[in-house]
Amino acid sequence: MRAGLTASAAAAWRIACAAALLVATVSMGQAQDKAPPTDPENTVYMDILYGRVVIELHPELAPKTVARFKELVRQKFYDGLTFHRVLAGFMAQAGDPKGDGSGGSGQTLPPEFSKEKHVRGTVSMARKANDPNSADSQFFIVIRESNDLDGKYTIFGRVVAGMDYVDRIKKGTKALDGRVVANPDKINQMRIAADVKPK
Repeated sequence: MRAGLTASAAAAWRIACAAALLVATVSMGQAQDKAPPTDPENTVYMDILYGRVVIELHPELAPKTVARFKELVRQKFYDGLTFHRVLAGFMAQAGDPKGDGSGGSGQTLPPEFSKEKHVRGTVSMARKANDPNSADSQFFIVIRESNDLDGKYTIFGRVVAGMDYVDRIKKGTKALDGRVVANPDKINQMRIAADVKPK
């Protein structure tokens, strides 16, 4: 406590300091979100209802997957597609033009498994449980660390900003294995940072 302050004044001073610290922290986070990517060609902006999610791609881990993903992004394939399967505390899945988990782009990808871990923010390819060669356009974002997926799914990116927005994506029910039946959230648009002209 500062000398000469009454108890009430000291309390007010502590509250003011805490508020200032909170504002500074939020401002720093916003500045980081707006900072230019270090590798625009391998950075993806995914705009959803709640804000912009920034994904850093890792071609060194999965070159074929990253190349195909960027091709689909540039074709605007993902624009308007839903998060059709979302499990609280697990992951959010999107990329199916049919919206029910059965669709894709029509071009499957070979597995590119690595020693990387499925930690929070990991972006990985979805596939059929019994077919490692069935990955196509569907992907998922890990909400909570899921080590049981390691070495079984192709990790190709990581969310570097906007995970708080991913947390807000509408959840499905456990009874339907996370399927979101009514009014699922959508990907408004997805763009490669290198293709976005500065405003």
